Parts: sequence; C-alpha cells; structure tokens
Amino acid sequence: MLQAIDLDCARGPRKVLRGVALDLRPGEVLGVLGANGAGKSTLLATLAGELPPAGGAALLDGEPLARWSAPALARRRAVLPQSPALAFDLAVDAVVRMGAYPFPELAPTALAALAGQALALTGARHLAGRLHGALSGGEQQRVQFARVVVQLLACRAEGEYRALLLDEPTASLDPRHQIALLGAVRGLTRVHGVTALVVLHDVNLAAAWCDRILLLGEGRALGLDTPRQVLTEANLHAAYDLPTRVLDHPEQPGQPWVLFRAPGPD
Repeated sequence: MLQAIDLDCARGPRKVLRGVALDLRPGEVLGVLGANGAGKSTLLATLAGELPPAGGAALLDGEPLARWSAPALARRRAVLPQSPALAFDLAVDAVVRMGAYPFPELAPTALAALAGQALALTGARHLAGRLHGALSGGEQQRVQFARVVVQLLACRAEGEYRALLLDEPTASLDPRHQIALLGAVRGLTRVHGVTALVVLHDVNLAAAWCDRILLLGEGRALGLDTPRQVLTEANLHAAYDLPTRVLDHPEQPGQPWVLFRAPGPD
C-alpha cells in the first residue's frame, strides 16, 4: 500500500505541506482538492517518488520510495502529469503502447489487445491511426490516460497492489469527457482493485466521483474523509477564502453540492 506518514513536501527550499498522513487503499478513488499553490501537485510528485520527502515518510509496501528502483516502481504505479510532453510526434497507438515499457515480458499480441482495451476505455479508439501532435489538447489527454491505463493493467501478478496517480486529468476536457474519464477511473478501482489518487479543481466533480477527499490549505490537510465530511462550509472557506454554501445534491441523495459565491464589497 502507498502511504504518507507525517509527510512534509517541498519544492526546492520552500516547504509547502507539513504533516500529511494518508493511505491509498485498494479499490478506492481519493480526490485531492485545494487552491492554487496549496501543494496538490507537490504531494502527488512526492507520493510518486519523483520528489524526496522534506520530512516524514512516503512508503510503498512499508518501504521508503527511495529504496525502490525506478523499474520496480514503474511496475507498481502509473503517473499522469498535468502536461505530458512528447519529444517526438508518434502515432497514437505507439504512444499508448509505451505504457508497457516497464513490462518487457509482455507478448506483442497481449500488448496489442491491452492497447485496444485502454483506447476503448478512454473513448479514444477512433484516434488510433492519427499522430499525437495533430490531436487537440483534450484528445491528447485521453490518449495519455490510455497510456497509463496500459501501464497499470500490464501487471499480471494476482493481487498485486497498483496505484494510479493523476494530476488534473480533467483540465483540458469538456464536461462529457470529464465524466467519462472519472467514470473510467472509478471502474478501474472497482473492477481491477487498483487505487487512484486524482488531483482536481472542480469540487463538485470530486464530490460525485471520489470515495474520499483530501482537502489541502494553510500548508496542511484540512480534512481527509468522505465528501460529506470534508466538504463543509468552514473547510471550504479555509481552503479557498470564498463565501460558500453546501447543499444536498438535488438528484443524488447524500452527495454534497457546493456553491461558491463572489465575495462582497469591502
């Protein structure tokens, strides 16, 4: 299991988060919310093993991430950054198959089937014959998501813990594809037993699709629990410094529905 124990996170000399404690449980979606600069991406990069902890510990199966080799870590967790970049303009199918790079033992026929499955899951099968650079930003994001799905599902070990870390994956997507992507993430957790950590800006999307929410603000965790427990008016005001109302969702009983209001005149 991927865990943070009294974790401090930093970018260069600046410590942005202190004392974060969480575990990423198999079969769940954990949403990470907070204002710009709250440390969401820094936390994700630290849990991915891309940044060293500035204090405390980030562990995978009880071992510090620094003790894992890069190939071994790549077989257990997949990361989708905010703006994936390609040095070369490759065909979409080639980009998606790159997700299997940590699994050289995967047979070509199995890889082809897995790539097709990932493209279908992300609604991008029709893009398979095109060049990545010719796609729109939203289409590229869906292709990159298919790539990390391949990386995640290429692991064939029964019961192996796997983590999917997504940094603002819905940012360039329209509402239809935002819902489709988050639905696919939830499906991966339910069907394949993986864990998913998803950094989001849309509070109501997080309330709809996440099992638990980690709300960051003031350099720490303001709450870590179900959406109903975390998305309170007090917590949201502390995180975003905006007047907030939290209502019951009109169509989803038990789900909070957050309304932000413009601040009044001084």
